[in-house]
Amino acid sequence: MNNMVDKAPKTENKASKATYPTYFESFDYAQMLKDYPLGDAVSEQFTGMSKGELKTLQNTRFMQVVKRAWDIPFYQRIWGNAGVKPEDIQSLDDIEKLPLISKADIMDSVEKYPPIGDFHGLDGIPLEQRPPLVFHTTSGTTGTPQPLLFGPKSREVQSLLVARSYRFMGLKPGATIQSCYGHGMINGGHYIREAVTKYTNAMFLSAGTGVETRSVQQVNLMKTFGVNVLVGFVDYIKRLADVAKEEGLVSGKDIKIDMIIGHLGMESRESIAKTWGNPELFDWYGVGDTGTIAAEGPDHSGMYVWEDAQFLELLDTDTNEPVVPGETGNMVVTCLYKDDVYPIIRFNTHDITQEITGDNTLNLPFKRIKGFMGRSDNMVKLRGINIYPQGVGPMLDERDEFMGEFICEAIRDDSGRDEMIVRAEVSSPLAEREALLAVYSDLLKRKIGIEVKVALVGEGELTPLTQVDIRQKPIRLIDSRFK
Repeated sequence: MNNMVDKAPKTENKASKATYPTYFESFDYAQMLKDYPLGDAVSEQFTGMSKGELKTLQNTRFMQVVKRAWDIPFYQRIWGNAGVKPEDIQSLDDIEKLPLISKADIMDSVEKYPPIGDFHGLDGIPLEQRPPLVFHTTSGTTGTPQPLLFGPKSREVQSLLVARSYRFMGLKPGATIQSCYGHGMINGGHYIREAVTKYTNAMFLSAGTGVETRSVQQVNLMKTFGVNVLVGFVDYIKRLADVAKEEGLVSGKDIKIDMIIGHLGMESRESIAKTWGNPELFDWYGVGDTGTIAAEGPDHSGMYVWEDAQFLELLDTDTNEPVVPGETGNMVVTCLYKDDVYPIIRFNTHDITQEITGDNTLNLPFKRIKGFMGRSDNMVKLRGINIYPQGVGPMLDERDEFMGEFICEAIRDDSGRDEMIVRAEVSSPLAEREALLAVYSDLLKRKIGIEVKVALVGEGELTPLTQVDIRQKPIRLIDSRFK
């Protein structure tokens, strides 16, 4: 009997050693809310802040992230191969000593250390001390899906920054938001849902893509539940407007959208707004690895970079040297808050933008960017001219018969000369399209700088190629040159 009693405490000790923190126990949630303000607290903290004060804040967070990164084999390997030592990085001013990383480096890590690589920093944490994780992947449409891992602190900051952006734009209390972001293994829909439900008081409809909730059902959800805010990728938002019209639903009457928060890029705002009864449109930018980087403000004067959380460099696409403010460059991001799982330092998104120079009317210390202008790794160079397929559609928006859907195909003829064919959907009858070819060719030559071929097709004919009905980001380039 005594022996049985003696063994009891040992069992309890083993159990206690096997415990681990729950999600909100694994970091200081209250401190996070103080460090990363939301709502009115954003203007209270940052309005009138000097660039020097902002840099001091950035520097403290940068050094903490760098300290964490030195514990991780991924960064030890990449920085070591570049000849960087810990003592070389004393402040944010030393950031250019660190090599860039990109998705290719992450996937190389996954290949060498399957299935989730060695970039996250979990391997050095005993199992009983590891924080809970949020795990997603990229879509994998171009190959093996990339793992995306989030620690509780960095996940919450990412969600908060989305909500900060929405509220900064002017999201009304008690709004009803319908989200067209996809779910499944990809991050988008889950991340937006967490942001809205935790950090706003909006009612949230997680409709997802047209695959998850049929487009016809989506527009009827908007009518039934009085949706007034629509969020998602703009290509599908435009598609939903067509579906609503086909269903006999009148924008502004049956569906009263007063705010669209999408990834507008260089799209024509006027054409998007017109289809939805002229709501106010807002742009924002981020990628799966980093979360929200910048958001358009109520002044509609570019997108403000959340520089208390993200350090953004714009680098020349060829030399990786900083560009002059106002010139186009790759967005390279350092997440100043990711000091738990998967630190991100000098991550080259390969997304192109340019800084908006001059003061802003909101008296905020943050830099502003123009928005997503295309991808440098999706660029086609024809006769010395860089063409970003994502930007071709907006060039065609001045034509009334252009229906918004397009795709570019890069080809190489028998002589080895590279050409591009721009295929566009138009409302014009087949008999009239031949006469329009020269008009479209001249328009593109004027805007791009060189002549490209044009093919005009009817509504819906490009859907099998663009996959706009099933993809969050439609295909805009087919490169047939090397097949």
